[in-house]
Amino acid sequence: MYVLVPDDPVFFAKFQSLEEPLLRHLYQLHSEGLESDDERIISDAYDSWVQVLLKLPLWSRWHTPDTPADISDDEPRYTLHNAAGDQLTSLYPTELAAADLGHLTACLDLFVEAGREQRRGAKQAAGEPPEGERALTDVLRRVMEVLLLPCPEGLLHTLRRAVPPESAASVTLPVEQEAEYREFCEEIVTILSSGDPFAFRSHRAMYL
Repeated sequence: MYVLVPDDPVFFAKFQSLEEPLLRHLYQLHSEGLESDDERIISDAYDSWVQVLLKLPLWSRWHTPDTPADISDDEPRYTLHNAAGDQLTSLYPTELAAADLGHLTACLDLFVEAGREQRRGAKQAAGEPPEGERALTDVLRRVMEVLLLPCPEGLLHTLRRAVPPESAASVTLPVEQEAEYREFCEEIVTILSSGDPFAFRSHRAMYL
């Protein structure tokens, strides 16, 4: 299936941050010495995380946060403009395997259920569930909501036809598709940055 991936450091940072906790969960389950459904689900999710990462456009730009990476010549690049000529944050049509998205969704469901059990246990023990586990579930939820966000068909069709994989290009959106673009990007910002007013305003400014 095709998704529209934003050229957005907030999205890439959240996606990249999933690697360490997924590996940590795998290590913990493996160290117990027993094969389990949970281990299989998280292992499949990590493998799918890698497959999705490798398909994300321009991922190498965000791969090393402190050192900008050179962008490969064979990665898709283009500039997006509205009808008035203003440059917009680019969206990249990206084909992802339904199986990979399914594995990541199954892992999210597993973490959500584990969080419910932790909260029930914390109430009985008059304690608090681990903050790191809540944060992992929240980040994975936000990433998956962006990846599964329904694409406006007209916008997707325009970008699939206009964005060449082999060279840079410039794409200008007609007025009606700019409206689709802005609504779609507003949803992305809301998914990724809701809950923190300052982060939301700063993130939203990228798309204006």
